[in-house]
Amino acid sequence: MAITMADITKLRKLSGAGMMDCKKALEEAENDIDKAMEIIRKKGQAVAAKRSDREAAEGCVLVKAADGFGAIIALKCETDFVAKNEDFVKLASDILDLAVANKCKTLEEVKALPMGNATVADAVVDRSGITGEKMELDGYSVVEGESIAVYNHQNKNLLCTMVALSKAVDSQYGHAVAMQVAAMNPRSIDENDYPADILAQEKEIAADKARQEGKPENMIEKIAMGRINKMFKEECLLKQAFIQNDKVSVADYLKEADKDCTVTAFKRFTLRAE
Repeated sequence: MAITMADITKLRKLSGAGMMDCKKALEEAENDIDKAMEIIRKKGQAVAAKRSDREAAEGCVLVKAADGFGAIIALKCETDFVAKNEDFVKLASDILDLAVANKCKTLEEVKALPMGNATVADAVVDRSGITGEKMELDGYSVVEGESIAVYNHQNKNLLCTMVALSKAVDSQYGHAVAMQVAAMNPRSIDENDYPADILAQEKEIAADKARQEGKPENMIEKIAMGRINKMFKEECLLKQAFIQNDKVSVADYLKEADKDCTVTAFKRFTLRAE
């Protein structure tokens, strides 16, 4: 049976593979769509196994929010060339759409979602066979809240953030705070959720530094806390100076929108070392 363009197009839609890959798979499978899909899948599994020790340092990071649920996901690969491929970015976008629609809380839940005739995990492996590169899902994180703002830095799919606010306010406020998270990379919302282990370590370091400077022992704790408070202003989102107007804090900026508006959660993910 002759292989038609309609057959190739159908397999391409199902698999995401290129036209020549689909044509070859159909020829090998004697025009059986299911067998051709299996050929493409096995090729992906072989590539994934062969390149399992490679580093997937490039990729595509995307963010989306809907109905009080937001998610960031990264689909990683080996080269920038593949990361910018339209079909690769579409796969990442399709996976994110599924994750948000199903409000998946973990990456394992995302991987198990049905996608076409298989699962999301299978689709990623299939893509490895198409590109010849190792691929993996990574960086999955979620927030839930009354109002969620998302930000894809310069729309380059390399750094994404999302911020949940306690109240629904004009979208410019959430967007500005999401940009703040991208630029300033805060560690916590405020001092109340600052990591306890890091805080204890920083207090000890600040106290030791004060002693080395010869400060009186009865002043050590006060001096150390002064340094800790300075650290909070640098690393706590609500206490940071607002990047668009450093005369006010992020907390004060949100109060311009609504006196009760604050940040309840935020997430940030980037593929680039900082």
